[in-house]
Amino acid sequence: MGRKLLSRTICGEPIVFYRSRDGRPVALADRCVHRRYPLSLGRLQDDSIECGYHGFVFDCSGACTFVPGQDRVPRTARVPSYQVVERDKWIWIWIGDQSEADPALVPDAHWLDDPEWASVEDMAYSPFRYGLLMDNLMDLSHETYLHAGLIGTPEIARTPFTTHVDDARNRVTFSRHMEAVACPPFYEKTTGYTTPIDRWQDVAFQPPAFWVNNVRVAPQGTPVGPNGDEGGAHVKILHGLTPETENSTWDFWAVVRDFALDDDSVSQALLTMNQEVVQQDLDALTVLEQVVASEPPGTQELSVEIDAGGLAARAMLRKINP
Repeated sequence: MGRKLLSRTICGEPIVFYRSRDGRPVALADRCVHRRYPLSLGRLQDDSIECGYHGFVFDCSGACTFVPGQDRVPRTARVPSYQVVERDKWIWIWIGDQSEADPALVPDAHWLDDPEWASVEDMAYSPFRYGLLMDNLMDLSHETYLHAGLIGTPEIARTPFTTHVDDARNRVTFSRHMEAVACPPFYEKTTGYTTPIDRWQDVAFQPPAFWVNNVRVAPQGTPVGPNGDEGGAHVKILHGLTPETENSTWDFWAVVRDFALDDDSVSQALLTMNQEVVQQDLDALTVLEQVVASEPPGTQELSVEIDAGGLAARAMLRKINP
């Protein structure tokens, strides 16, 4: 995001983003108070937006500073502004009551800006409801089937996992540790490891929108040292899930690693392969959205043990947003 007007709809609210001249991100409601024309179709005038329809001008706070044809600016001539925080390469916005915005609630994604880690990032527009993507990320057994040949191996679906709900910290976590398993291309091509490997998946979900898969891969039997995990390679796959409407979602994702930090070929391989993984999810969930949308209200679904993480995440979301 730079000195251009960027239009996004988040949780059904049209928003225009831009940067002020000092680089600060700004977010305003993307509707002029006059005739509701999108401000994103206007132009920047210093640090203000000039509406492209009738020329009303709004500053960074959303206050109207100029009305064509008259000297007096009506007291009610302002558009809502949103509190935003730029941290770890991502911009976080508070949707809802702005008096309740708390920067301390911004999730920790420091790996994106940490020189000890290298990252690749992308985003995907997803024409399906946010809950489908949340369920997908909270049940990684689907990797065995949907992502076979990329990141999935048979052992993922066969290995039991543990789920933990931390109401105090507002987290749902689940862990799956596998020993002496196949090394999928996702890691073979980037770490150089070959089968068999030890592979960990320690996933943390922070409602309403942040998901991290903490991965450790290492040659079979590589020990964990007394001062922490000093062996193997570590990857973190991050998703910032951003509902656009009730039936569409923006998925902002990143893959960070603590090895081959300056190897562009590794970065490109991770970027390309994760784009393929995300596309496979997108294709499957687009079909599922059509199925779910066509079913009558109250249609029942069957949940089993592999759904424990997803069901816990659903429950926590209901708790914080009844």
